[in-house]
Amino acid sequence: MGERRRKRKFQLSLRLNLLFLLIFFLFSALILRLGFVQIVYGDEYKREVDKTEDIVISTTVPRGEIYDRNGNSIVSNKGKNAILFTNWKYKPDELRKTAEKLADLIKMDSKKEIDKITDIDKKDYWLLLHPKEVKEKVTLEEDNALKDKFSDKDYQKKFNELIRSRVTAAETESLTAHDLESLAIYRLMTSGYYYTPIVIKNDGVTEEELAKVSENLSSMPGVDTAKDWDRTYQYGDTLKSVLGKVSSTQKGIPAEQKDEYLAKGYNMNDRVGLSYIEKQYEDVLRGKKQAVEYVKDKKDQIVSSEVRSEGKAGSDLFLSIDMKLQLEVEKIIEEELRKTKAGYAGTQFLDRAFVVLMDPHTGEVLTMAGKQLVKNNKTGTQEVQDFALGNITTSYNVGSAVKGAMVLTGYKEGVIHPYTTMLDEVMSVKGSNDFKSWKVMNTINDLQALQQSSNVYMAKTAIAIGKGHYAAGQPLNIDLQAYTTIRNSFGEMGLGVRTGIDLPNEMAGFKGDINPNLPANLMFLSIGQYDTYTNMQLAQYISTIANGGYRIEPHIVKEIRSSGKGKEEKYGVLEQEIKPNVLNKLDIKEEWMNQVQKGFRMVMQPGGTGSVFAGSSYTPAGKTGTAQAFYDGPMRGEYKMPPEVMNVSLVAYAPYENPEVAMAVMVPWVYTTDNGPSPNLTIGKKVMDKYFDMKK
Repeated sequence: MGERRRKRKFQLSLRLNLLFLLIFFLFSALILRLGFVQIVYGDEYKREVDKTEDIVISTTVPRGEIYDRNGNSIVSNKGKNAILFTNWKYKPDELRKTAEKLADLIKMDSKKEIDKITDIDKKDYWLLLHPKEVKEKVTLEEDNALKDKFSDKDYQKKFNELIRSRVTAAETESLTAHDLESLAIYRLMTSGYYYTPIVIKNDGVTEEELAKVSENLSSMPGVDTAKDWDRTYQYGDTLKSVLGKVSSTQKGIPAEQKDEYLAKGYNMNDRVGLSYIEKQYEDVLRGKKQAVEYVKDKKDQIVSSEVRSEGKAGSDLFLSIDMKLQLEVEKIIEEELRKTKAGYAGTQFLDRAFVVLMDPHTGEVLTMAGKQLVKNNKTGTQEVQDFALGNITTSYNVGSAVKGAMVLTGYKEGVIHPYTTMLDEVMSVKGSNDFKSWKVMNTINDLQALQQSSNVYMAKTAIAIGKGHYAAGQPLNIDLQAYTTIRNSFGEMGLGVRTGIDLPNEMAGFKGDINPNLPANLMFLSIGQYDTYTNMQLAQYISTIANGGYRIEPHIVKEIRSSGKGKEEKYGVLEQEIKPNVLNKLDIKEEWMNQVQKGFRMVMQPGGTGSVFAGSSYTPAGKTGTAQAFYDGPMRGEYKMPPEVMNVSLVAYAPYENPEVAMAVMVPWVYTTDNGPSPNLTIGKKVMDKYFDMKK
C-alpha cells in the first residue's frame, strides 16, 4: 500500500517536472522569438506604429484687380461668405451624416444644385439611407454569380448597377425635401478630389447661416467657413468683352486644359481666366496660394499642421486704356451708328463700328471701342452691345486707307519717286471691267494721288511692281510675285499680319486668291479692296506712318503692380512696366516717309477727301477709305449671293508736326446705294475733337 503511494507520488512529480520543463522551453522560445523580432524587425515595426501621412492643402487667394491708366478701378473683387468642405477620405456614411447636419443649417439654391440631381443620384442616396434593404435587392445566388463572372475590379461596379436597377420609382419618390437638400450637399462633397477644398455654397450665404455653421463645425468633419469673391465691373458692359471672363467655383478649370492647370498647381475647382485679359494675364492675376501641411496618424487624426508657404494675392493690372475717354468714344460711336442707320437708305446691313486710339510711339492703346446693333427678339427693338473685341477678331476690306502703304511700296521698289506723275484715266483691261478713280483727275503726282485718293495711280504703281505694261483694251500680263512683294511691304507696316497685341485670338485677316487669269486683282489689292484687315492693324499701320517708320507692338496693359497698398501709396509697388516693343523698322529713305506724311496732311485740308478736318487746331493728317465689298454678316444666310456693300474707314494722327495720338476708324457694310453716308468721317472728327478737348 505504501509502495503504491510512493509510486504514484513519483509519477506525479515526474509529470509536473516534465510540464515545468515544457513551459520553460516554450517561454525560452518565446523570449528568443521576441528578441529576434525586436533586434531584426524592431525599427521597421516601430516605423509602422509611428507611421503618419503628410498632406498639403492649398487655399485660394483674392484675384488681382484691374485699373485704367489713371488708376480708376475697372474690375474689382466683392467679398462674400462661403461654406467649404474638404474630403479627408471620409466613408460614404460619414459624408451622409455631415451632409444631413449641414442641410439643417443652410438652404441650397434649387436652381443651381438641387436641379442637378439625377435619378441615379437619388437611387444611390436611397440605398445609402437604407443599408438593410441593399441585401434584399440581390440574392446570394445572384451575388455569387457576379463574383464568378467578373473580376474583383468589375464586380463592385456590376453589383452597384444591379441593385440600382432594382430601386423603384416609389422608393426614390419617398425622399423628402430635406433628403434632397442633403443629397445636393452630398453630391458636392463627393465631386471633388481628396484633400481639396470645394465650395458647398457661396451665393446668398446669410450671416445667420454662417453663424450656425461656425457654431457646429466640431460636429461636421471637413466643413469650414471662408471668404470668397465675385468679379464686379465698375463700368458695366464697357470693354467687358475685352476684359474677359473668370470661371465659377462650380465649373473650375476648363476640362480641355485640366492636365496643364493641374501641373501648375491648380485644384479642379479653382477659378481661372477663361478669355482675353483675364486669360492672357492669368499667371499674374491668380496670385500664390497659401499651402498648409497637415500630419495625420494611422487613425486618420490630424496631429499637427504647419504653414509651408504664405499666400499672396494676385497682382493688379493697370491698363493703358483711359476709361473716361473710352466712354466718350463709345457714346460717339453709338450716336453716329444709330443716326446713320435711321437717316439713310440702303443701310439695312449696317450694324457695327470700331475705333482705336493709340500712342504711336509707345503702342499704348488709349481706347479700344466697338459697338454692335443687335435686335432684341422679344421687343423687336435695336439694342447696342459692346463689341470692342471686333477690333482684333473681325477683318474687312478697308479701301483707300492703305494707299500710303502702296506709295511707300512703290518708292521702295523703285517704280515711282517723290513727285512722279501719272495720268489718272479710266483703265480698260481686256477680260475685266473698267477700273477708275471716283473721279477723273488727269495728270497727278503722288501727293495729289493721296490727297484726292486716286485708284488709278495706285493700280499703275502695282502694275509696274509686277513688271507689267498697261495698254487700253489689251490683256495685262504681270509677274505674280508682285502680290507677295506688296503684301510683304504692307505687313512691315502692320497690314495683313497680327499686330502682337497682348490679347489672345487676334486674327491676321484674309488674303484674296492669286489667280493668273485675273491679273486685274492686283489693282484691287493696291487700293485695299482685295485683302482684309482688322481695325487694330489699321491703328498699327497709321502709327508706323506717324512715328517715322517704326512698327510698334500695341499693348493694352501698361503696368503690373502688387496688390498690397503702401502707407504712402494709393496703389501697390510697381512690379513690371510694359515698355515699347519695336517689331521692325521700315527700310526706307526719310524723304519718302516725309512725302507720304505730307500727302496725309493734304488729305485733311481743303481739296482732300478728309477736308471735314480742315481748320482743326490740332493739325491732323490721315487717309480716308471706301471699299466695295460683299456683305458677310449675321444676315448672310438669307441671300443666295452675298449682297454688295460699301465699307468706310479712316486712319489719322495728330498733331502732324509732333504726333501724340493715332486713330483708326472702321465702319463696315454702311450702305448699298451709289452714294451713301460717311460715318467714318463724322465719328473720326468727333473722336479726335474729344481727345484734344479732354486734354485741355
